[in-house]
Amino acid sequence: MGAFLSSPNSKNQPWENGEAPKPDSSKKLRLSSISPCGFHHPRLIPGLPDEISMQILARMPRMGYLKVKLVSRSWKAAITGTDLYRLRKELGVGEEWLYILIKTDDQRLLWHAFDPVSNQWQRLPLMPGISQGGECRRGVPGLRLGDLVNVGIRISDVIRGWLGQKDLIDRIPFCGCAVGVVDGCIYVLGGFSRASAMKHVWRYDPFVNLWQKVSSMSTGRAFCKTSLLNNKLYVVGGISKGKNGLMPLQSAEVFDPRTGVWTEVPDMTFSKAQALPTAFLAELLKPIATGMTSYRGKLYVPQSLYSWPFFVDVGGEIFDPETTSWAEMPVGMGEGWPARQAGAKLSVVLDGELYALQPSSSSDTAKIKIYDPQEDTWKIAVSQVPVGDFAESESPCLLAGFLGKLHLIVKGVNNKISIMQTDSLKPMDLPAPSAGTTCQNQDVPLEQETDVWKSIASKNFAAAELVSCQVLYI
Repeated sequence: MGAFLSSPNSKNQPWENGEAPKPDSSKKLRLSSISPCGFHHPRLIPGLPDEISMQILARMPRMGYLKVKLVSRSWKAAITGTDLYRLRKELGVGEEWLYILIKTDDQRLLWHAFDPVSNQWQRLPLMPGISQGGECRRGVPGLRLGDLVNVGIRISDVIRGWLGQKDLIDRIPFCGCAVGVVDGCIYVLGGFSRASAMKHVWRYDPFVNLWQKVSSMSTGRAFCKTSLLNNKLYVVGGISKGKNGLMPLQSAEVFDPRTGVWTEVPDMTFSKAQALPTAFLAELLKPIATGMTSYRGKLYVPQSLYSWPFFVDVGGEIFDPETTSWAEMPVGMGEGWPARQAGAKLSVVLDGELYALQPSSSSDTAKIKIYDPQEDTWKIAVSQVPVGDFAESESPCLLAGFLGKLHLIVKGVNNKISIMQTDSLKPMDLPAPSAGTTCQNQDVPLEQETDVWKSIASKNFAAAELVSCQVLYI
């Protein structure tokens, strides 16, 4: 350990030449905490300055912190404090964990974290006020964890309420919450509570392994989209419930974790919806933000016009935080953005490149596509994706940029959820078709049809459904 902690230039220290070092009174005071009663606070590790002890703790694997914090109160305080994680970042010893949200067959939602270093899984604590049985202990009467983020209810089913066919909002509270990350924490935002769209926001802090309620949004919304840009959490769109039923939201806002304050940003224009030729179509077709991705310093929001059971992609908009203004998305990018279904488009930015998942259909297999900004077109990056029929589940797979590589989280046979990794992300010369064309006649070379996916981890979650995933670096 001595060699590990020694400085490379230790041989040039003054005491090596017979000269005793002069004590630094300010540093001595910093290294030794003195209680108001005059007693010295016990050091983290006896015989070592706390600064050195923190260096040692910072280099420990994260998974070990769960047990190490039981050593003493001082160790617990050090491990659950933000100084340790700030030091890990400075030392470059942080770890990426993948957090997966699942919905069990009894409609409860559970978070699980995967640690690739130890290849172990950790279950997160339940949301505040939720008991093991799913009943609310305090807060809103009747609140259940399964209701809080019940995205197993398709947005298409919710939008049926616009047409008076089915109104699930009154029967299923807290459905349609959104999930995002900022400043090393997971945020759960909004959703419906009975007949009202909520403004509430919950934050999971991995430093203390607890959920906390934080500042509410300025607008209640469900099925909104979130993204991280410049260490701020942006929220756009979603739906709310007004006097005449459900209505789409054009509004957006941003959360700054340093101040804990939400600030409104200009509304999306939804110009394609405003250009509809008749008032009847404008009333029938509802504009929806179907995704949001932080790309090249801006926010990209693909959009759709929806009328159950049909939807049509209508491009999208780009938000520039420098000018705080919206602009139309390039035609090829917007119209060709791979769509999963109304209400959700899976995309991720990896090494500065934008990737999206094209779902499988009756005539074609699922693919990973990459956007080429020079040609304003989507190209096939991976021609074989190990996912099933997207019609069978609300979320049969999830897409994540993890450990510098593209990952798929898929549910396979025997209820096993697997994390699949690919190293092959080379765009093919053949451009991907736009939304208005067919790809049935576009052949893929046989040498590119190889299996490029490998499983790095798996776990049996019984009959659980995949809901969401996030990556935290700590």
